[in-house]
Amino acid sequence: MRLSIVSLARNSMNYSPQWSRQWRSPSPKDAYDVLIIGGESHGLATAYYLAKEHGYSKIAVLQKDSIGNDGRRSSSTIVRSDFLSDAKTLLHDKSLTLFERLSNELDYNVMFSQRGILSLAHTPRDACYFRRQINANRLNGVEADWVEPFELKSLCPPLNVGLDSYRPILGASLQKRGGIADHDAVIWAYARAADHRGVDIVQECEVTSILQQQGRVTGVETTRGAIKANKVAICVSDGAALLAQKAGLRLPFTPLSIQGLESEPIKPVLHHVVTSNAFGICVYQSDQGKLALDEVGVSSKSSVSHHVFQRAERQASALLELFPTFSRLKLMRTVNRTVDITPDTCPIISKTPVQNLYVNAGWGAGGDDAIAGSGYVFAHTIANDEPHDLNKPFCLERFTTGQHVEEHSAMVCFP
Repeated sequence: MRLSIVSLARNSMNYSPQWSRQWRSPSPKDAYDVLIIGGESHGLATAYYLAKEHGYSKIAVLQKDSIGNDGRRSSSTIVRSDFLSDAKTLLHDKSLTLFERLSNELDYNVMFSQRGILSLAHTPRDACYFRRQINANRLNGVEADWVEPFELKSLCPPLNVGLDSYRPILGASLQKRGGIADHDAVIWAYARAADHRGVDIVQECEVTSILQQQGRVTGVETTRGAIKANKVAICVSDGAALLAQKAGLRLPFTPLSIQGLESEPIKPVLHHVVTSNAFGICVYQSDQGKLALDEVGVSSKSSVSHHVFQRAERQASALLELFPTFSRLKLMRTVNRTVDITPDTCPIISKTPVQNLYVNAGWGAGGDDAIAGSGYVFAHTIANDEPHDLNKPFCLERFTTGQHVEEHSAMVCFP
């Protein structure tokens, strides 16, 4: 059924909505052309573009629990492309371009709101860095602007731009095209669209081993039996190294924890996404009215249970320093999860030395903004057995050749 205002009105008026399930929940078949391990956003986007752009008809997405149950820290996805390195900027700008028409393409409202991204500069060094980043963005055809402190107050009235602040704000970079989308809606949209193109989304199906024969992957062993496949793709936010080890492949991932907070819902007051590397937080207001605080970067502690209250206190203190008017706001929820991170803090989107095995992982704390672009280029890599121009810099071999993607604006590590 196509979603529209007409179908919504028809099913609402008869008090007996006849909505079909958004996607099937089939039992796994014996064999597929492509198996994607991981039913999170990147895996579902990859499955959709494999079917749409490359004509694959026998694809399965294997998820160990249920779709969308990935332990996210908040309900929204930040979408941006204002990075320093050419490689990351171009990949994320492709994703941003896809997001701009994603609701129409998938016939599903992903609630993408281009409210703008403000990245605050607190020191002369920050200001110099962001001006350099703006120039790099413009050279790549990506819109970005510098905002002076007196302009910030009109753009974001609750923001404390006074010089009496603990860390005064000297200006900010602004990407007007950036914004947020609803994370759950993005997952459901890709799952529904992939299912309509014949993709089997198999839930409650955990991969226990990767089958090989004469040095090439032939399928996987799961809790629901063995499944043969011509190609297997690992596409998970954490645990990718353990999955790769089942195929005898060692990946340079480190598991690290991130934490986020959500407040009670309030009236719309914050109309931009505000990030501060100095305070280590990103603040925005979701469509539900909740203020969400995400860590900019990840903790150096690998356990998700380490220093939960201390980190929450630090985030709350940073929020009050930037937005004193929120002093009476109640924080309702804290969420921790583990992510994989690479030595250069950028993902691996690549085929591997093991024939017919591919990997898209290691996004760390910031991968949601590249969901669409990541799925698009990873599907190209799987279908053609060679990387797309946009993901060539993110190949696995860069850790042996030394050609790392040097991008530090996306992630700042702190104790």
